[in-house]
Amino acid sequence: MTFSLAIRCARTGAFGVAGTTSSIAVGARCLFVEAGAGVVITQHRTDPRLGPKGLELLMEGHTASEVVASLVRSTPHEGWRELAVLDREGNSSVHQGRHQERFYARSSAPNVVAVGNILRNERVPEAMVATACFDENATLADRLIAGLRAGLDAGGEIFTLKSAGLKVADHPGFASVDLRVDLSDNPIEDLAQLWRAYEPQQALFVQRVLDPDSSGRATCSAEILEAE
Repeated sequence: MTFSLAIRCARTGAFGVAGTTSSIAVGARCLFVEAGAGVVITQHRTDPRLGPKGLELLMEGHTASEVVASLVRSTPHEGWRELAVLDREGNSSVHQGRHQERFYARSSAPNVVAVGNILRNERVPEAMVATACFDENATLADRLIAGLRAGLDAGGEIFTLKSAGLKVADHPGFASVDLRVDLSDNPIEDLAQLWRAYEPQQALFVQRVLDPDSSGRATCSAEILEAE
């Protein structure tokens, strides 16, 4: 009951991932990304422990197919797991366990992979990938949100969506974008609204991490000024 999309930017090498589902906290449980390494998506009967484990393997230089094979071997419940991995070369690999509930499907292109389960039809990931590849000059966040919208328009999952998450990693050690919506009646559009609000501030927040001396003094809120 989840559909997700991962992208590697061919121009910059940055990675992004987004997903949506009818249960809570998809952004916390399913989506894992590290700059310079890749993306791990873990869903269906989700085991979030597989995300950091997969990223560690990617950071060691393993390929997407090697990472998926290792993660499958590491869990006694691989039949329930749906995994997708995108590596630093833009190659992808997917595992969809034998116990997954239909419809489940996958689609990929160079630098892009999408997976989903408990879908209305098998065309959902294909629509996501096609949309994500349409404008490769757009920001990763915009491409990911467009991909989620395309997946919903193609049928989405069989239950009403409630949560969505978006992550972009273009600097090692942290995500420059990590936005989440939970218990929403329209999580994809709420996620898009959050991104529109966050986008003008993204560069400043990155600067505060990398070069805090030059990021200027924080602006106090009106409430703080009044209290003083």
